Amino acid sequence: MIQKNFRDRVIAPSLLAADFSRIGEEVSRAIHSGADWMHLDVMDGHFVDNISFGPAVVQTVHESNDIYLDVHLMISRPDHYLQRFVAAGSDMITVHVEADHDVAETLRRIREAGCEAGLALNPATPMSAVEPYLDQIDLLLCMTVVPGFGGQAFMPEVLEKITTAARWREEKGLSFHIQVDGGIDATTAALCYTAGANVMVAGSSTFRAASMADAVAEIRNA
Repeated sequence: MIQKNFRDRVIAPSLLAADFSRIGEEVSRAIHSGADWMHLDVMDGHFVDNISFGPAVVQTVHESNDIYLDVHLMISRPDHYLQRFVAAGSDMITVHVEADHDVAETLRRIREAGCEAGLALNPATPMSAVEPYLDQIDLLLCMTVVPGFGGQAFMPEVLEKITTAARWREEKGLSFHIQVDGGIDATTAALCYTAGANVMVAGSSTFRAASMADAVAEIRNA
């Protein structure tokens, strides 16, 4: 199970920014650079306007390395494909509140399968959409870009959502990580951490840095 100290930063490089011709080596590089989790963005070309990879890549990462697999399903029917990602070796499965499924039922199935459950919302989605499910999750992902493509600029207006999520967590006595994904580097990680987020997904700023170890350390300590 993932640790529940929400002040400790968790660094989760995004595989989407890695060199896909040598995935196993890239994941090993992330581990040796100090990464805590590996974030895997699954896109279906329907929910977002891009296609990335499916369960086979998740299984490859699972079998080639020992790191916590944080699988983010940016797909229209996460309920339909859920079991395939469980079988592939996912540790955390995050689904979108905007997708076409019974959110509570999908979260229940994720947990019953032995995985931890995350819920994501896009920048344009109000926090009220996720509020009913906050007692059913291990992680809330506040997207800090419009999902679908890597390398986008951070959207500072999402900071207010992070602050709200952290306040609700305290007021309601709940226990879930707050994750941010999109345009995360040392500068934006500091803003997000101050607002209340502790899990930082970083793609381009880690895998494409001159020194991945230095980049991970800078995000952790910013």
